[in-house]
Amino acid sequence: METPVRRILVVDNERCAGCLSCMLACSLVHEGEENLSLSRIQIIQNSFGMYPEDVKASFCRQCAKPHCVEVCPTGAAYIDTAHGNARVIDHTKCDGCKRCLEACPFKPQPIIWDAKRKVALKCDLCFHAVYWSEKGKQACIEVCPVKAIRLEIKETIPVL
Repeated sequence: METPVRRILVVDNERCAGCLSCMLACSLVHEGEENLSLSRIQIIQNSFGMYPEDVKASFCRQCAKPHCVEVCPTGAAYIDTAHGNARVIDHTKCDGCKRCLEACPFKPQPIIWDAKRKVALKCDLCFHAVYWSEKGKQACIEVCPVKAIRLEIKETIPVL
């Protein structure tokens, strides 16, 4: 079943400087620590790549038909209707089965595995960022020095 998406992050890879500010801000507002491994947005740098293909961002694409939600046995991955139908993972309900990681069609993987807690994490558009007081704003957008990240309002995203 398709559920309309209202918000999606868009990253302009040609503008992205690869500074990792968005990653540090993401982990800080969600986890309370600057830890690149726990960032829900990942900046992948290829030092041998040619511009603009040398820097790419990986983050949840907020699929219209989210496979991660469909395969989650505990309901940890769900569509948050209270926050614009954002596709999110409630890590307190995650049992660590990794089905969401396997089901996601995007590579590199936009769902992050927290090896310490053994739970899946993904972008929630900062709606559930416990260390973020700027509700309605996204930390990655706020800190990007070159304004490479923006939020777009959409009705639907193509189904994969």
